[in-house]
Amino acid sequence: MLRKNKIIYTSGTFDMFHSNHLKMIKYARGLGETLIVGVSSDELVCSYKKAPIIPFEERLAIVDALKYPDVVIPQRSLDHSLLVKKLNIDAFVVGDDWEGKYDYLRELGVEVFYFPYGDGVSSSKLKEDIFLKYKELKDISDKHTNPTILKTE
Repeated sequence: MLRKNKIIYTSGTFDMFHSNHLKMIKYARGLGETLIVGVSSDELVCSYKKAPIIPFEERLAIVDALKYPDVVIPQRSLDHSLLVKKLNIDAFVVGDDWEGKYDYLRELGVEVFYFPYGDGVSSSKLKEDIFLKYKELKDISDKHTNPTILKTE
């Protein structure tokens, strides 16, 4: 179990901020005294998946406005080795969709926690739902017959 004087780091894209993001940040907050949250830059995100909907500066501002983080920083790399050393990080929290990817941090003395997102909301799911709802509305609005034109004399 972590002592309360630990420095905790969590990170993510935090696109289309939702309740699972908040739950993970809140969980990380409870693990130590200082919580640093990294927000992935647009360039970093684009290196492994589609571009975020919400621009980087806005995602940074949203996370910074939360009550849980002590510090919010840009994250420009998926390799946290240097960051861990520079910031003296004791524990790292990330969503379980990254299970196993950060185990290498344990070799640096960092405790790694894979937060269980479980079923429910995700940015990818939100984007898909919005797309499908938009497509449905567009299909409905585009399907109409032109009115009969009555000739007036």
